[in-house]
Amino acid sequence: MATAAASSSSSSLYFVLIFLSISSFIFLSESQSSSKPNKLVLPVHRDAKTYLYVANIYKRTPPQQIPFVVDLNGRSLWVTCEKSYLSSTYRAPRCHSTQCARANTHYCHTCSSKARPGCHNNTCGLMSMNPVTGQTAMGELAQDVLSIHSTQGSNPGPLVRIPQFLFTCAPSLLLQRGLPGNVQGVAGLGHSPISVPTQLASHFGFAGFAPTFALCLASNGIIFFGDDPYYMLPNVEISRPLSYTPLIISPQGEYYIEVRSIKINNKDVPVNKTLLSINRRGVGGTKLSTTTPYTVLEHSIFNAVTQFFAKELSGIPRVKPVKPFGVCFNLKNIPSTRIGPRVPNIDLVLHDQHLSWTIFGSNSIVQAAPGASCLAFVDGGVTTRASIVIGAYQMENNLVQFDLARSRLGFTSSLLFLRTNCNNFNFSATP
Repeated sequence: MATAAASSSSSSLYFVLIFLSISSFIFLSESQSSSKPNKLVLPVHRDAKTYLYVANIYKRTPPQQIPFVVDLNGRSLWVTCEKSYLSSTYRAPRCHSTQCARANTHYCHTCSSKARPGCHNNTCGLMSMNPVTGQTAMGELAQDVLSIHSTQGSNPGPLVRIPQFLFTCAPSLLLQRGLPGNVQGVAGLGHSPISVPTQLASHFGFAGFAPTFALCLASNGIIFFGDDPYYMLPNVEISRPLSYTPLIISPQGEYYIEVRSIKINNKDVPVNKTLLSINRRGVGGTKLSTTTPYTVLEHSIFNAVTQFFAKELSGIPRVKPVKPFGVCFNLKNIPSTRIGPRVPNIDLVLHDQHLSWTIFGSNSIVQAAPGASCLAFVDGGVTTRASIVIGAYQMENNLVQFDLARSRLGFTSSLLFLRTNCNNFNFSATP
């Protein structure tokens, strides 16, 4: 009996040691994978109906993929928590806590309903906004786990965890208009203390993680967090041809660049250049936006650009405009090239007169209806805050890098020149 008991005890101890060894290995593996990445990667896809970009982000415990609209100028990540928010790691920081100070909110949130995620008393309130409609609503500042794939720049690596990622639990009414039907929130990439890039750079900064991110938009595109190099199939370093211009940050944390003039076919377009500068009231200038499907131009600039472009294509038959565009053509006799239809190039001349962001046919012309190829620019009227808003269509298959440490914007123009595009990230090979 004693021998059997000793054997049983020895066997139990053996299994305990094995369990501890495995647990230690898993813990070390997780801690190593979460402490070493210098780049992260987030797949995005274009919603066919709204032309907005959606990212499925791992959140909560256990992790779930949650669909978010990507808002380049959004100040934070917000999600609706009113239904089925289940997570063992959800926390709502108390009023006047360090988390609330980091989010720059001093408003104490109260909720009269039963306590649940998004509804607690003596927590911090934070405003969230629908970037399409401009509607705002007060929500609860919260923190929970967020997970994202690491990368060396060419393919996805292991998921890494940010255990106390700050976000806002916002009312579901913000989802009712303008956004894809399946999304549950908005992922803000703007220049603010709790935007997605800021929190990722802060969490992984000790590992040499640069406060930089880059968009490569397409029907199935990618966002890189961290510094280049970045690669697309077939082993093309898409960051190699980057050119740089100063990045201007508005008081609201939005991203602007300086455009000094516009050229079409290497000829100056006559525009009121005072509109191209930001005045003392913060009006004017050139903003970039992922929630603006097509580039929006102030009314007089729109007229000048569309008329000049049409003049340069005077031998091509025009057709009835298709909303929201102002000028459309029948391009059936125009040859197609690697970079789209052979139409006049549009140059946004930047801070240096020798540096331009060139928009080729693949980014300037959109097939709006059968037989109608339209100039992919929209009339913004006379009361636009930014005179030019560079939209998502003009950024597609361009690498656009936001280097926040050096206050500069990197851009490549069309990657189609390199015989690749933003759909070509290698998701099939995970190390």
